[in-house]
Amino acid sequence: MDLAYTEEEEAFRDGLREWLARALPTLPAPPSPHDWPGRRAYDTAWQRALYDAGYGGVHWEATPTQRLIFLEETEEAGAPYVGANFVGLLHAGPTIAAEGTPEQRARWLPPILRGDEVWCQGFSEPDAGSDLASLRTRAWRDGDHYVVRGSKIWTSHAEVADWCELLVRTDPDAPKHRGLTWLALPMAAPGVTVRPLRTLAGSTEFAEVFLDEVRVPVDHRVGAEDDGWRVTLVTLSYERGTAFAGEVVACRRVLGDLAREARADGRWDDPVLRRRLGRLSAEFGALWRLAQWNASEAQHTGGVPGPGASVFKLRYSHARQELYDAAADVLGDDALDLGRTWTRERLSSLSYTIAAGTSQIQRTIVAERLLGLPKGR
Repeated sequence: MDLAYTEEEEAFRDGLREWLARALPTLPAPPSPHDWPGRRAYDTAWQRALYDAGYGGVHWEATPTQRLIFLEETEEAGAPYVGANFVGLLHAGPTIAAEGTPEQRARWLPPILRGDEVWCQGFSEPDAGSDLASLRTRAWRDGDHYVVRGSKIWTSHAEVADWCELLVRTDPDAPKHRGLTWLALPMAAPGVTVRPLRTLAGSTEFAEVFLDEVRVPVDHRVGAEDDGWRVTLVTLSYERGTAFAGEVVACRRVLGDLAREARADGRWDDPVLRRRLGRLSAEFGALWRLAQWNASEAQHTGGVPGPGASVFKLRYSHARQELYDAAADVLGDDALDLGRTWTRERLSSLSYTIAAGTSQIQRTIVAERLLGLPKGR
């Protein structure tokens, strides 16, 4: 493990800082948080700017350490997040880059990198969330197509997506972790119905997706038939690894804002609050070091994050909730105002112990794959 940056990596950082200093002042004002077509246009325009500047493929073409530097610098500069196409850039794209055929990489990766196409994730189902391998959405071969029937839930940005990374069951008689297949589903295909879900904060970035005998070409399969669980583990490794690293930087910035807010309203005089914020500062500092450790490990093992990503995801999920609980204490009655970013982020933080694999699932992964404990029944 090497947590020090090389001269090449520091040069990458310097070049990125210079470009951000030029590019960010030219951006228009962001659209309303609830305007998803507007947010798609805004987010994909930013992705095109990154692409034109040579940073479009940083999430899977750069080294893991360069990805960390990119996330750190863009977050500290206040640059837009990947936004509506986070599935394409952080999950589906890296998976296709690692597991796809040359033809699949040529078809799907350039449009993601240019911001031309947006992806969503069709994994979770009403009865298969934490226990993802128990999913029931079926697909069967009919000539050169799969025919898909079932439904998905908590599908982020499905209403503005062009493609969906879809996990289906192709062998209903196989053990549940076998007989699964990873497909690229065109969202405009006949038989696809999207129904938005409204969250506690009033947003609609999630949706239910209903699949009524949707035909998907066989050449849209990534990996072998019935080998989808292995391919999905690649996707989940990215989802739980570097995908959250930039958010640690954001939380450290929020922590600084919270300390300034506490000083402004007199709460800084409370020694209990100061200790609480100090502990959170140490927590996020340690999480950033853990992200660096995971990136260093991935850099020496082919680029895919290992099970250490689950350690990161587990602790980050709870630390984020603790941060926004502390924010609620500092803000008092203002913490109930949904018009404030603080409040929306606090409500969002409640989902982090569920999203991208529940904390219970992460503990199981840590126990079995890192500690070598016996598998549960």
